[in-house]
Amino acid sequence: MTKTTVYIGSVDQGTTSSRFLVFDHTGAVVASHQAELKQHYPQAGWHEHDPHDILQTVKKCMNEVAARLDSLGIQLADLKAIGITNQRETTICWDAETGEPLYNAIVWCDARTKAVVDHLTHEHPSQSRDCIKDICGLPLTTYFSGVKLKWMLDNVPAVQQAARQGRLRVGTVDSWLIYHLTGGHSGQGRFVTDVTNASRTMLMDVRTLAWSEELCRFFGVSISALPEIRSSSEVYGHVASGPFAGIPLSGCLGDQQAAMVGQKCFTQGEAKNTYGTGCFMLFNTGTSPVISKHGLLTTVGYQLGPNATPVYALEGSIAVAGAALQWLRDNLGIIASASEIDRIAGAVPDNGGVYFVPAFSGLFAPYWRDDARGCIVGLTHYANKHHIARATLEATCFQTHAILDAMNQDSGVKLLKLKVDGGMTNSDLCMQLQADLAGIPVERPAMRETTALGAAMAAGLAIGIWKDLDELSNVGTSGLQTFQASLKKEERERRFAQWNRAVQRSLDWIEEEAKDL
Repeated sequence: MTKTTVYIGSVDQGTTSSRFLVFDHTGAVVASHQAELKQHYPQAGWHEHDPHDILQTVKKCMNEVAARLDSLGIQLADLKAIGITNQRETTICWDAETGEPLYNAIVWCDARTKAVVDHLTHEHPSQSRDCIKDICGLPLTTYFSGVKLKWMLDNVPAVQQAARQGRLRVGTVDSWLIYHLTGGHSGQGRFVTDVTNASRTMLMDVRTLAWSEELCRFFGVSISALPEIRSSSEVYGHVASGPFAGIPLSGCLGDQQAAMVGQKCFTQGEAKNTYGTGCFMLFNTGTSPVISKHGLLTTVGYQLGPNATPVYALEGSIAVAGAALQWLRDNLGIIASASEIDRIAGAVPDNGGVYFVPAFSGLFAPYWRDDARGCIVGLTHYANKHHIARATLEATCFQTHAILDAMNQDSGVKLLKLKVDGGMTNSDLCMQLQADLAGIPVERPAMRETTALGAAMAAGLAIGIWKDLDELSNVGTSGLQTFQASLKKEERERRFAQWNRAVQRSLDWIEEEAKDL
């Protein structure tokens, strides 16, 4: 096939929207469409999506792009494969006989399962949130799929009945999409997931890459309700209907692992940080899992082919990054749009002594404190909206600094460069602050759709558009910009110490609130 006429599609199903993009073999975006995904907040701390909305927004985006390709001189037959990347940990239960969801999807940041986590922790002999970490690489927290599934098994009658009758199907968003795009219950719908998504459930043995019988007993789920675990790059099935009918679905990675592939972090010691709604840093640890002793997650980075050796990563997750900018816009009115942040925050030379800990639903890595809540400290008469805006950018950078320190300690390898992507990287000020506060260069690509690109790369690799990692390393590499650190070490350490003091003031808030009541 002639490479100049070959295109690859990518479904990017995120927390707030769904997208479909088409890339050429160089990694350039030639067409895309985005649809907003409705958010549901039925109670304080609860966050849900309608699974039908997830599927329909994806189909809408695919149809819109298909209708546009002809005007771009691209034939549908020129699109050779489609990859999928998705919001991770978000959990869906559905009926195997009807294909209908049994409950809304519980989103990754949903906090309703705190009581489930506490119960499982105290029930286990070790009484530790790390009681299953040696098997799955993850601590017991509200973040991961296993506790969301247990909550549904304990609280949703339709899920309980389906489990008793053997009709229950459980999956992350990738499984839901692949199942329905390949035909669903009425066709040849494939019930699969990939190793990266499976590694976020707390149900997979991170060493064997198989569902763990011990963990399934721990959470009360039958292995028969879970999808088949496959590699991140192989043909899972073919699109069953619509304009792309017959095209293979041949790539699948959770969104942060897809960004890791899209950033070409193929060498041990390389790392990327994605600044989206939350912030997620992955550090390539090679072909053996490293179990963190400093609050990080052990996860599968990618497995690019069924016979390929899996590559592992340490991950640090920040719950609130870009979401803090939305809070400035929607709740405080300090900015009218995210694009204003550089102007507002750049109007002052420093933070004026103001530190903002955006622990709206607790703190993720490396702290793992679900009792924390957001706080702004250091306010004086001198402080104004510009200092608060700057402190908001710095909050993400300080949390990244904390994760970098943990990664350096766990891996024994000092990271010398940070590759970045995601919406917040559009802020030059934020990227300069990141370089200054982390003390290392920050490398930003011109083409920042690295998450969708990673899924496309996995899909194309599976069918031979690219033959190996060497060819993939040349995809989407033009226009890199590097931000160099300019802050002295002493000043960087002083500011980080102040940040850590602010973090301490955010802790134990829920317990104190309960005492007051």
